[in-house]
Amino acid sequence: MKLDGLTVLDLSLFLPGPAATQLMADHGARVIKVENPRAPEPTRSAQAFPWQQGGETVMFRNTQRGKESIALDLKTEAGKKALLALAQKVDVVVEAFRPGVAERLGIDYAALSAENPGLVYCSISAFGQTGPWRSRPAHDTATVAAAGILDVTRSPEGHSGPAIIGVPMADMLSSYLALSGVLMALHRRHTTGQGDFIDISMFEAVLAASPNILGPVFGGDQAPERLKERTHGGNAMLNVYETADQQYIALGGGEHKFVTELFEGLDKPELIEDVTGPAGEGHWPAIEFLRGAFRSRTRSEWEQWFSGRDICWSPVVTLKEAWDTNHVWERGMRFRDSEGNDHVGSAIRFALEPAQIDTHLPAIGAETGKIISELGLTEADRTAILDALD
Repeated sequence: MKLDGLTVLDLSLFLPGPAATQLMADHGARVIKVENPRAPEPTRSAQAFPWQQGGETVMFRNTQRGKESIALDLKTEAGKKALLALAQKVDVVVEAFRPGVAERLGIDYAALSAENPGLVYCSISAFGQTGPWRSRPAHDTATVAAAGILDVTRSPEGHSGPAIIGVPMADMLSSYLALSGVLMALHRRHTTGQGDFIDISMFEAVLAASPNILGPVFGGDQAPERLKERTHGGNAMLNVYETADQQYIALGGGEHKFVTELFEGLDKPELIEDVTGPAGEGHWPAIEFLRGAFRSRTRSEWEQWFSGRDICWSPVVTLKEAWDTNHVWERGMRFRDSEGNDHVGSAIRFALEPAQIDTHLPAIGAETGKIISELGLTEADRTAILDALD
């Protein structure tokens, strides 16, 4: 597999860091997860994450598979000594402490790279390691709000109030940027022998995902007027329409061929020219027509109508419907292990070396003794480290 021989030390919790390191594990890396035995990975908790399968939370199963767990209390001298010894033998460290915490613990990039100059060290935080917001606490929704995305995420039919985005956008975007940054740094290390420090901000990950909506901001020094913008409800062909049974159809492409196919099929060819123009007021008559048209049939009837037509569209399905589709199963994005537990597959697909997913889940500190024995420490040091966990 692509990452065979790579060893990753995962100090992160919850989603952004663990999702990135799980992708590495899926493609061959050895990932060692550090857990404080008195405050382990929060996604293990059935109280916080109540949906379970096979005795583990669904969240834990789909962010921590294929990893090893070492139990260390990094606030103790013994735990810190073990971490420093371990960091000398790994290629990558991923952490998601609030800025300044790793430095206070003595396990920041400066401390670890002093003994391992080839180390690639990735820090994921809400707003980055520098700047006036560096210490500001935030999780996904707050960083998405700070990036201006919640404000433009509203119903195209004018219902007031921003909508919470249905996936943890900042968490996952920062996770993928972290993976990308780590792989870039590892590639460069082949030439220089030198590792690097990577500063990933969840907030900036969302900002960086926004180039297609920044026209009014950069070009006009103003916030977008949503119903005049192509992706916020001002384009008839990039919009959501209610059906007769209170479900929805989404149109997702405004190329001329799609416009022509749709409006000729609906016996309304006079709207074609306006809809192929810029978003905004010129589209509003078509939007009103489509709202009325879509309310005349059920979602199922519209699915039959669209079948065979060259139009970019989809029914708005539930999360369950999406994950139950034949396409998802056939592509391996959902699969079951030998015990019948569901897993999210790898979305990174290689023709020659596909992911070989290890669905084993680590118990807290299960590999502590084994990993400590690999570090070349004295017997006294090993005993002190293990005793500190009691």
